[in-house]
Amino acid sequence: MTDTATLAGLDAATLADVLKVAASDGFDRWQEQIRRTGGCSDPIRLMGGTKTIDPATKTVLHAYTTEHEPGSMLRIACGNRRASRCPACAWTYAGDTYHLIRAGLVGDPAKGTPPTVRNHPRVFATLTAPSFGPVHNRPGQRPCRCGLRHGEDAPELGTPLDPQTYDYAGAVLWNNHASDLWRYFTIYLRREIARRAGLTQKAAREQSRVAFGKVAEYQKRGAVHFHAVIRFDGADGPDSPPPPWATLGLLTDAIHAAAARVMVDVPPARYQPNPKQPAITQPARTLRWGTQIDVQPIGAFGHGEEITEAAVASYVAKYATKAAETTGTVDRRIGNKEALVLLDVPDHPARLIAACLDLHALYPDRKLRDWAHMLGFRGHFSTKSRRYSTTLGALRQVRADYRAAQQRAALGLPDPDDTPEATTLTLAHWTYAGHGHTPGESWLAANIRRDIEHNREIAREELPALLDQEGAAA
Repeated sequence: MTDTATLAGLDAATLADVLKVAASDGFDRWQEQIRRTGGCSDPIRLMGGTKTIDPATKTVLHAYTTEHEPGSMLRIACGNRRASRCPACAWTYAGDTYHLIRAGLVGDPAKGTPPTVRNHPRVFATLTAPSFGPVHNRPGQRPCRCGLRHGEDAPELGTPLDPQTYDYAGAVLWNNHASDLWRYFTIYLRREIARRAGLTQKAAREQSRVAFGKVAEYQKRGAVHFHAVIRFDGADGPDSPPPPWATLGLLTDAIHAAAARVMVDVPPARYQPNPKQPAITQPARTLRWGTQIDVQPIGAFGHGEEITEAAVASYVAKYATKAAETTGTVDRRIGNKEALVLLDVPDHPARLIAACLDLHALYPDRKLRDWAHMLGFRGHFSTKSRRYSTTLGALRQVRADYRAAQQRAALGLPDPDDTPEATTLTLAHWTYAGHGHTPGESWLAANIRRDIEHNREIAREELPALLDQEGAAA
């Protein structure tokens, strides 16, 4: 797992801790625990134990305690969705999101959607923020407004041409109200569908349903935008076909019309902390979606379509694990402007964060200070409508049930599904003992995670060849 070259790059304290952990009596068991978490960067540490009892005979069938574990603790995965916090748990979250979105596109009876949803009209819609001032960009074959042709990874991309005139207050207020804009969009979308179908809203609901799954993504300029899978269903949801009038064209037109109607009013605000100082004010604003709304049909079988089911599911899953840190900010709360200097935050995101801190006193109910590190955005990054497909909780439960069945088989305990009369009672007592790693443990856990990722890549590359061999043998 380790080699001399990688160890040579460690500082003295971390190297000493690595050697201490590796030489400990429980190192093999510690590695096993970390592998079971996938190489989690910030595992939860628990102390306690469980007992599995036969309630009829009061016999203890199995007992577990952390007393014999390394450090007398059990380490479990933190479950954080952010790749910047824990790449291992983010990988699991992205996988769950992929299957959730994919189930709503191709169908999966085990996840609550029939295969017939492939025949329903479906689009991949992108709703963006308006302009808050010109920024450096890459407009096709033309140079940027600054006169230069920026490279794909140029640090100037997304930053204002003139920071002094850029509407930083408007940008963070828009992010802060983005979830409200989305909520109103879903309301107007159903109204626009009914209008185009020539039906009342009640009649339209009785004949069709609209399901969606969406994810939020930050643009380089620090503005949130939403990518959404939007699907027409019948009156009974995904199990029923949509009515003849529920066409792809009608859905596309309704999305554009609904987005154009959405408005969220922000009242004027005034704050004067000291009578001897001038008051801080903000004018009234009306927030809207930007004019760059993209709606693309999703191809059913990937036969040359521009937007395919697999591409959409992969795209949504990718951005479900990212947040504002992609713009240069940090993934933790920032309490004051002085922290921006200590954290070396780039100028543009630093100005956005400073705007959040300044506006907090004007709009205390919007909690802009708490969400300054998110550039004002305070909504969920991935959401879905109730009948789109399965839930993340259901996917986690399936995984937990599978692991529980593996554990029962390894311990020789009865399976309640096979023998319902052979019930068992599990008594558990757990105490939180902290989280995270020591510096040496953190380095070793990162190596375990990279080993797991490497093995996954090898398995992914070998899978097509194995399938071809099985097909040839058949």
